[in-house]
Order: sequence, then C-alpha cells, then structure tokens
Amino acid sequence: MVAIEKLAQITQRFEFLEAKLASGETDDIAALSREYAELKPVAEEVAAFRAITEGIEAAEAMLADPEMRELAEEELAELKAQLPDAEASIRLALLPKDAADAKPAMIEIRPGTGGDEAALFAGDLLNMYRRYAEDKGWTFDIIEMAESELGGIKEVTAHVKGQGVFARLKYESGVHRVQRVPVTESGGRVHTSAATVAVLPEAEEVDIDIPGTDIRIDTMRASGAGGQHVNTTDSAVRITHIPTGIIVVSSEKSQHRNREIAMQVLRARLYDLERQKIDDARSADRKAQVGSGDRSERIRTYNFPQGRMSDHRINLTLYKLDQVMQGDLDEIIDALTADAQAQLLADEGL
Repeated sequence: MVAIEKLAQITQRFEFLEAKLASGETDDIAALSREYAELKPVAEEVAAFRAITEGIEAAEAMLADPEMRELAEEELAELKAQLPDAEASIRLALLPKDAADAKPAMIEIRPGTGGDEAALFAGDLLNMYRRYAEDKGWTFDIIEMAESELGGIKEVTAHVKGQGVFARLKYESGVHRVQRVPVTESGGRVHTSAATVAVLPEAEEVDIDIPGTDIRIDTMRASGAGGQHVNTTDSAVRITHIPTGIIVVSSEKSQHRNREIAMQVLRARLYDLERQKIDDARSADRKAQVGSGDRSERIRTYNFPQGRMSDHRINLTLYKLDQVMQGDLDEIIDALTADAQAQLLADEGL
C-alpha cells in the first residue's frame, strides 16, 4: 500500500491549493488551477480511503462492547471488503498522467500490403473509428482523404474532438491486418492485407513552436477524387518541415484554410515525434510495450471467415468481429488501458 505519509502530503497540498484559490491571493491562478484540477481526483480517492480506514478503526474499538459487538463485526466485514478496491483506486490515481490524454486526436490511416483490398480495408477502419466516435458523442471530421478507384482509401487524416479522445484512441497506432476473401477475388480464396493507423495527439502552438525558417510552403493546383474537378487556382498547400523532412499536404478549396490544416497536422506529427523520443528513452529496457506507437508493429488481426478479432499485444481474442467493425471497441480499449496501467504500476512500484 502507498505510504500513509504520502497520502497526508497529498491531502495537505490539496487543502493548501483550495484555500489559496478561494482567497484569490495569487499571481499565478492558471498554474494553481491546473494543479488543483489534477490533484482533485487523487485527493478524493485519498479521502474515500481514509474514511474506510477510520471506519475500520472505529468498528474495531466497538468490538470490546458486548452490546455493540455484533453490529461492529458486520460493519468491520463490510469495510474490510471495500478496502482492496479503495487501495487499487489510489494506486491508479497516483500513476503519472499522460499530458496528451485529454487532447483531441488526429487519425491517419494508410493501406499497407494488399493492393486494392488493403485500400478497401483502410476504408473499413475509417468507418469503424467514425462509428466509435459517434457512439462517444465526439466530432469526427475528415481533414484530407484520397480515395481509390474501387472506393477504398489511399490515405486519410481525420480530426477527432471530444472528452478524453487521445486517452481512448492512443493504443490504436500500428499495423492492422485483415484476413478475408476480397471483393476482387473470384476464386473465393482468403487473402491477408494490412493497413497502418497512426493516432497523434493534437498539438497547440504552445506545445510545439515551429520557426518560420524551419518550413517551406509550396502551393499547387488541387484536384478532386480520381483527379476530377481540377481547380483553376493554386489552392493546395504543401508544407515541408526542413529539419525532419516531414511533408504535409492539404487540398481544400481555400488556400488560407489549407495552411491552417497543414500546420495543424504538422504540429501533431512533430509533437508525436517528441513524445516518441521521450517514450523510447524511458522504455529502452522494456521488452514489450502496449501502445508504443511503433507504426511497424502488427497489433491486431481481423479474421472475417472466423468472425474473430485478435489483439496480439495482450493476447485478447473476441468472436464478435461484426460488432467491432461497427465501432464496438470499448472492450478492446478497456483491456489495453488496464494492461498499460498494470505495467505502469509495476514500473512505479505502486
């Protein structure tokens, strides 16, 4: 269990922040408000734990009274049964927070091996995430999309906004493999194809500063799906980040809007790059990581003939592929989150 001294320090700090903010006597109200908001759920868990432990002490003291003994024993059994869950809740609350968890996210999907079938599967993944976002009440906007001739996707970038978006979607990054009979296959043979998903936390200018000297902006003519409806103005924007070589293109009708979109995506990619560097340094000695974000890691297989979805990182297999493809992802994401928390608890010694 977490040391009682540490719990007392948390309570003391929370009460100090509460009093300071209530008095209004501070020059840095924004920083104190952020710390207060981050500490509040921890302080609430500590208060709940202390109420249980104090209740146990009071019930144990009542055991000496013959008239109260039976009542005390019942209360003691009930409180002791609550104690393990309260301890677990505190340990989770004390875990280091991912600063990006509350941020909106960018989802980038590209077909991998498998030609037309891979492009069709990329489209299926896009629809899966769109439906999941709808179920969560999030907004899901397509920023950039190129479609294949058969209605699949060559590449797509979507912007997802809502409560806790990145926290729920961050474990989706990696290679998603599909096993099924392609619509282009006349012989009925099962093929294996793949698509790559990258989930990036949206970055604001305060998160990532991009000097003007680090980017080159080119304009070009935009085209619609399949090369049709060629624009007569040079509205499409391509931004090259010179230090990293990252290239972002946006081809909406408005050149001004394209600059905004391209810079938004570029900031997200650079922010993700910095996070990856920190994660790699922190996890250099780990043999396995859930949600490492390694774009080459095969994380999941969708087997249509068997109606099976398998997540290879946590050895989770579900025989409800139809529901998964309709956006029923909570069971998978909850399991991935629990596994990641267990790893963090072990790392932190909690």
